[in-house]
Amino acid sequence: MTTAEGDAPAAAPDPEAGPAATAESPGADGPDGPPADAEHERKWRRIRIYAGIGWGVLLAAVVLLIGIPTDRGSMLILILTLLAIPCLGRGWPAFGRVLADWLPFTAVLILYDYSRGLASRIGMPLHMEDIAWVDEHVFGVIPTVFLQEHFMHPGDPRWWDAVATFVYSTHFFATPIVAAVLWIRNRQLWVAFVTRIIALSLAGLATYVLFPAAPPWYAAREAAIDPVLRGSSRGWLELGINHAGNLLQQGQLASNPVAAMPSLHTGFALIITLFVVRRFHSPLRWVLVAYPLLMGISLVYLGEHYVIDLVAGVLYAIAVDYVVGRVERSRGAKREAKREAVPA
Repeated sequence: MTTAEGDAPAAAPDPEAGPAATAESPGADGPDGPPADAEHERKWRRIRIYAGIGWGVLLAAVVLLIGIPTDRGSMLILILTLLAIPCLGRGWPAFGRVLADWLPFTAVLILYDYSRGLASRIGMPLHMEDIAWVDEHVFGVIPTVFLQEHFMHPGDPRWWDAVATFVYSTHFFATPIVAAVLWIRNRQLWVAFVTRIIALSLAGLATYVLFPAAPPWYAAREAAIDPVLRGSSRGWLELGINHAGNLLQQGQLASNPVAAMPSLHTGFALIITLFVVRRFHSPLRWVLVAYPLLMGISLVYLGEHYVIDLVAGVLYAIAVDYVVGRVERSRGAKREAKREAVPA
């Protein structure tokens, strides 16, 4: 994909760009064969390719044999090892740049995760029947109950269960993967993206503390609505890879069960879509428009969110994108004014 003209800042240095040969470089102009730097680069390029293939194989093995890693620590290890591959053969400063950028970003998200777990102990009243009431009075029926009654077959998962589970699971790795790609291609775009992710996470956390809300599966467990299954892992049964959902289920047990409003699964999906569609020219970017929609349908069907949660997630994402964008444009205008004020 190519960045939109005039929209993207200057690209960061390419980690794949090898060290330039200079007159002082040994063998830079040697008569016997290629320059030493070129030979060095070819050797390390092959190593990086093999390392990338090995990383992909290892990730697939982890998912199939252990499960999808959903905790920040596991994702940090995966991302850091992935980003370290282009740094092979570039020296320790290249690895230092990876750590300097990603450790603070991940630390903020880990702090968010721990704070979110504590939010349920603040003592604010739990919203359960009122959230279900909104969905029921808007649609005439609770959409989760309707979808599960007509399409979910307990003990007999179908292909659409696999699709819904896969879409739901992308929440845990889509954001870090997009961030990693942006970091490699253009660090300023990476900063803009992670700023929106952090801002949306903090806005969601504040709401979870002040307005704890139960998802449909929780409300059904408390007999507040008709029976609903928590089906977020059932699709792996259809695919015949039961282990893939193990870590997902463990992560769900450790998370805050009353953090349904807003749906950050939907919010993150929309932030990714808005960011990519506006900043890249490839026609394939329009396929991504379906991502928030598919995420929303999957969340409702699997019993993870009400429709009103999705609406809140969309509104939060749009608001964060707008506010952060305004701040970025304001800072850009101030920097431009300072440059113009400097005499030539």
